[in-house]
Amino acid sequence: MRLPKFLLAAIVCIAFSSAQAQVKTTVTLPDWGVADQDNATYYYIPATETYYDVRKGEYVYQQEGKWVRTTTLPTAYKDYDLYSGYKVVLTDENEPFADYDNIRVKYAKDFKGDPQKTYKVKTNRNGKVKIKEK
Repeated sequence: MRLPKFLLAAIVCIAFSSAQAQVKTTVTLPDWGVADQDNATYYYIPATETYYDVRKGEYVYQQEGKWVRTTTLPTAYKDYDLYSGYKVVLTDENEPFADYDNIRVKYAKDFKGDPQKTYKVKTNRNGKVKIKEK
């Protein structure tokens, strides 16, 4: 009797570990993102005072004093050109909102740092991603 219980426990452990190995973290690379900055966790967009969460593919901004997450820019900036606008690359694993007041001062709305190249994310027939700098 002990052998079947042990065997069953081993099968469950193996099944669980292979299921764990198949879980993937998907990163949503925006096609307007900054080239050569694959370690970005957030972008801060000074002109819109908005963050972009790279991992979740969401914009994060204050609305009526509260942080909101959406898949689009705030309505006031719906026509903003993300390709030509400056993006501050943030690589910290923590959410940067606690430092928002300092970031707004350091990167004012008209802030322009070094020139940036954006990349286009393309998927071919095999599903592989190709990145082309713009």
